[in-house]
Amino acid sequence: MKRIIFLFALLTLLASCGKQAPLVGISSGRSAAGLSTLSPNYPNAILRAGGVPVIFPTIDTEEAAEALVASVDAVVFSGGPDIDPSYYGETFWNETVQVDTLRDVSDLLLMKAALASGKPILGICRGEQLLNVVLGGSLIQDIPTQVDTVVKHSGGALHRIGVEKGSVLYKLFGEDSLTVNSSHHQAVNRVAPGVRVTAHAPDGIVEAYEYGDRLIAVQFHPEGMVRTDESWLALFRHFLSMVR
Repeated sequence: MKRIIFLFALLTLLASCGKQAPLVGISSGRSAAGLSTLSPNYPNAILRAGGVPVIFPTIDTEEAAEALVASVDAVVFSGGPDIDPSYYGETFWNETVQVDTLRDVSDLLLMKAALASGKPILGICRGEQLLNVVLGGSLIQDIPTQVDTVVKHSGGALHRIGVEKGSVLYKLFGEDSLTVNSSHHQAVNRVAPGVRVTAHAPDGIVEAYEYGDRLIAVQFHPEGMVRTDESWLALFRHFLSMVR
């Protein structure tokens, strides 16, 4: 029934907006059986913000990545498992670091294609970490054992973040402090060249950054917060407004 309702909403949006609604590709995860998986919060947020979600499958060639990116107007990189530390020149920190090799390959190809396209990119959680790695940065592999903090970053816990004035988040919400959810044990460590950090948790963990005027990345999950706080649709609407 939920799938039918979602399809009906998508068709209604397409009918009402014609070709004006931006198509937004969303990276997906994989089940144990190799099926594409994605929380419905991502496409629902895009739909409610006025876009049309297109779920990307896992791919393994540059040609496939370029074709998928060319078919949409913008790309969202979703949350998921850890990124293999070899991509930023490190070895596994401990047993908590769990990777999906095929998804790493797929997401790296898609990210490089998206960056080359110049289309708007929104990185969420793993997506934020992925972008930092692709741009030349590194990650904290396990916050509980690498960072001295009392902030709970896992299990959907809520905490405050400090927001830089002049940033997208500040312009959207007009506040220098926001409450966000948290569900991760990795985070940005060495910030990639050209990245402007725009929000921090109280313990210094990077919670948001921008790269040029076409890319926004957040460590938290705004697509989840939209379910109970519609004000977070502003971030997705701003993202869609970046489509040229």
